Amino acid sequence: MPAKFKMSKKGVGQLLNSPMIGAEMLRRAQVIKGVAEAISPVGGPEDPHSGAYKANWHAEVRKKQVGRSRKKRLVGVVWNPSYYSRWVEYGTERVPAHHVLLRAAQAGGR
Repeated sequence: MPAKFKMSKKGVGQLLNSPMIGAEMLRRAQVIKGVAEAISPVGGPEDPHSGAYKANWHAEVRKKQVGRSRKKRLVGVVWNPSYYSRWVEYGTERVPAHHVLLRAAQAGGR
């Protein structure tokens, strides 16, 4: 007689919020953070913020609502709180976009 399997949605939800999944999300976020730090641009000596962008990356695990579901799941979050980080990422009329976080996520999100 073939084995039967019945999935428990509650059990899957508990698994997705388990410390094991949280540890993996943090590991992946730290890998992305490391790549972002490595490829971050640094201004020249005349730049008063020289090196601040590169030194300001953070990674952590948070519980966030994912999609339309009301349930919260563990997610890895990588961010840079520098006020000019959006201009480095997306560029301006005069400065080309560097896409640091995008490239780091593509390279290190495994």
